[in-house]
Amino acid sequence: MEEEHHLPRSQLFNLRLWVEDLGDGQTQWRGTVLHALSGDARYFRDWPSLLAFLTNWVPSPSKRDSLGK
Repeated sequence: MEEEHHLPRSQLFNLRLWVEDLGDGQTQWRGTVLHALSGDARYFRDWPSLLAFLTNWVPSPSKRDSLGK
């Protein structure tokens, strides 16, 4: 018998963003993201790092469809 994978239909994240003063009039966006159900959290300094964390928790619609079959 093939095991069924039940993925949640939604995910809950807590996202905190702030501007960090780097000195000499320069600033940078920083943040932390928390996956509420697992407690897994990451700090990030760039948008690709945030997106990488999120995509680990949220499969693409095509992957979701193939896992449910």
